[in-house]
Amino acid sequence: MASKPKQLLAELSHPGPHEVLRGNLALVGLPGVVFTPRSGLGLPAIAFGHGWLQPTGSYRHLLRHLASWGIVAAAPATQRGPLPSHRLLAGDLLTTLDLITTVRLGPDGISVDPAKLGLAGHSTGGGSAVLAAAQAAENDDRPRIRAVATITPAQTLPPATVSARSVTVPGLHLAAGEDLVAPPVGHAEAIADAWGGPVQLRTLGKSSHLGVTEGRHWSQLLLHGKPHRGTQQLTRALFTAFFLTHLTGTTKYQPLLDADVKRAPIAVADEPAA
Repeated sequence: MASKPKQLLAELSHPGPHEVLRGNLALVGLPGVVFTPRSGLGLPAIAFGHGWLQPTGSYRHLLRHLASWGIVAAAPATQRGPLPSHRLLAGDLLTTLDLITTVRLGPDGISVDPAKLGLAGHSTGGGSAVLAAAQAAENDDRPRIRAVATITPAQTLPPATVSARSVTVPGLHLAAGEDLVAPPVGHAEAIADAWGGPVQLRTLGKSSHLGVTEGRHWSQLLLHGKPHRGTQQLTRALFTAFFLTHLTGTTKYQPLLDADVKRAPIAVADEPAA
């Protein structure tokens, strides 16, 4: 019997069955972190783009959570200054995927399947993930991306809304209802409206731009919002369901992706750009 969306949400809100290892991407040539299951061959993987001024440590529990469900999750720690290049961060996301698919990870020779790759990000890191997906779609030499998920994505230079037209893989975008930094109407909603493939936009109630971040950081003095446990739990569950579905082919979690969730109703669903 298929599980109900509420049951699936509860299941994916908790850590998965895998023990998790943490590694340093600098050992393979790029500053950043990578979280992996303790063992596994041909695993799915995502590269995650950090928000403006945010350290990768602000997302450690999200990345660890994905790894506990069998998804290798890596985040480059580049372009962290006040005037970052979104285009270069997009390139670093794709380089991260190149690195983790070409080297063995962990003491037991963990490997990533190059046919099971996704991109994710927060704030301008979410916008950079969109840029990266477009770059990959237009260049056969870059990793083949199968899914993109963002949380409070922000516009970039060049505009993520323009790049979104070239992205035909499934997209999941989580907007924050109380986001004063990147209000949904000009950012998450605009990106979803321009999306070239199947897309879903959800609005997280009682959530701000920094809701997904973890712990304290000096940038909270500059940016509106603060970490929010409910936002973090919903993001972990929805990202996990989305990537397991689109990177591994399982249909178990599709009912959750198709359903309205309390505090995360669907605003746009399956409306590719014309």
